[in-house]
Amino acid sequence: MTSPEPGRRRPGPGEDPRPTVTPTRYRDLAAIAVVATLLGNILVQLTYSTIPALPVAAGVTLGVLAVAEFGGGIVLRRRIERRGGAEPVPPLVAARAVLLAKASSVAGAVIAGLWAGLLVHTVPRADVVVAAFRDSVTAGIGLLCALLLVGSALWLEYCCRAPDEPDDSGGAART
Repeated sequence: MTSPEPGRRRPGPGEDPRPTVTPTRYRDLAAIAVVATLLGNILVQLTYSTIPALPVAAGVTLGVLAVAEFGGGIVLRRRIERRGGAEPVPPLVAARAVLLAKASSVAGAVIAGLWAGLLVHTVPRADVVVAAFRDSVTAGIGLLCALLLVGSALWLEYCCRAPDEPDDSGGAART
């Protein structure tokens, strides 16, 4: 018989032993973004003179992913709530969508932090160095698109929540 991992207790009678997925916490994403900003700024300070010009498409790609996740969230929510006679969502599809949402929100926070680290380095130099101005514009677009990805991922995660089931006492929804 194996003992539970350190720090974890065994489920009691009537408790579900399966792990659960918790909603993404905003403070975790903010902490990830702050650490990525600091590391990104250090990296940029050490290597800025050797990196080539940054293409605008580098940031816009995340915007395209954000639009796709936002649209996917709308479609999934409609199907989960079965509006308009929509087909139900298989549980595995919803689980995969939640996994995509959680991964995208963390990746978006990391990339937003990296773009912010670049902005911290380039904005003060934008008046003097032409390349710094162009890179500031690219980094601003990239930061905006990364934040859109984080928002869309959180939206997709929200859309995958199961609707409240009616209660046996009069059909009121559970809280």
